[in-house]
Amino acid sequence: MKQNFVVVAETRADQGKGASRRLRREGKIPAIVYGGTEAPVSISLSANEIGKQLKVEAFYSHLLTLNLNGTSQQVVLKDLHRHPVTGLAMHADFQRVQADKALRMHVPLHFKGADVAPGVKTGGGIVEHLLNQVEVECLPKDLPEYIEVDLSALNVNESIHLSQLKLPAGVTLMQLKHGNDQSVVAIHLPRAAVEEETPAAAPVEGAAAAAPAAEAKKEEKK
Repeated sequence: MKQNFVVVAETRADQGKGASRRLRREGKIPAIVYGGTEAPVSISLSANEIGKQLKVEAFYSHLLTLNLNGTSQQVVLKDLHRHPVTGLAMHADFQRVQADKALRMHVPLHFKGADVAPGVKTGGGIVEHLLNQVEVECLPKDLPEYIEVDLSALNVNESIHLSQLKLPAGVTLMQLKHGNDQSVVAIHLPRAAVEEETPAAAPVEGAAAAAPAAEAKKEEKK
């Protein structure tokens, strides 16, 4: 069941770095909401409340209800700036959602079945995650919280590509639209095991014969 996220915000008139610093001292962060048929609006959020919501993975790929000055609208989180040291949110961008307009969002991948995959369970392989999210395009009503990747049938030296993912109805992958069918996950043997299976190089026949021949020439010169 999908979660419901409500982001409470208020409009702000002050702009610039100084105003943003004052907001943060008051326990708020600056943000902006844009898109749709309305003009962009500068807003502020409770740093404490948004901080709690940002700890939930679904918040990043979910339709959000933005409660702005008592009125509600549907938005998605499009960008987030964090402090480079503390990791705390510094600024957020929200995009208004229109029911009949497709939107593009990054959606996380959830992997399952690794523990029973033949390549791991009996083949001694290890799982290599090559992607942890994908960019999708769909109508707002079709936006998935995540896309599941089933590894349960994967053998050693096999991989799953984007074109093999099972997508919800109405959802397309932007990478595939651009002809990029890259690998998502693969199972390989550990490097140590690969090195053990590689036989030592056999001596070159000509080189092996060269040593006795050189010694024979030395004897002839004596």
